[in-house]
Amino acid sequence: MLMRTDPFRDLDRLAQQVFGATRPSAMAMDAYRSGDEFVVHFDLPGIDPESIELDVERNVLNVRAERKSPAPDGAELVVAERPTGIFTRQLFLGETLDTERIEAAYDAGVLTLRIPVAEQAKPRRIQITGGDSRKQLNS
Repeated sequence: MLMRTDPFRDLDRLAQQVFGATRPSAMAMDAYRSGDEFVVHFDLPGIDPESIELDVERNVLNVRAERKSPAPDGAELVVAERPTGIFTRQLFLGETLDTERIEAAYDAGVLTLRIPVAEQAKPRRIQITGGDSRKQLNS
């Protein structure tokens, strides 16, 4: 049998029972640019992929996921250290990202988003013409 030895965990559990566990929790994240896309990884271990919701509204990306307790109803919890409930995160995406083409994949407890850089934001070469070409057009 597992024994609990942390008195503060009991206090946390009691507060959770009294005040409820409805407050959203944040999820750990890494983000980086790789070529013409931004890649974002969210840690969501033990999350059912069906519970993950992604939406974008006016360049704000909302991520929501829920982890339920694996214990059946009525079971007496001896140790409950893994967080359960709703996890949320908001990302403010710049105007330079193409929010219409975001790709999402969930593998091994990690949600990965790939957000391409918008075409109008990519560097482009501007052709320079010689000074004589302008004179020829006006003649």
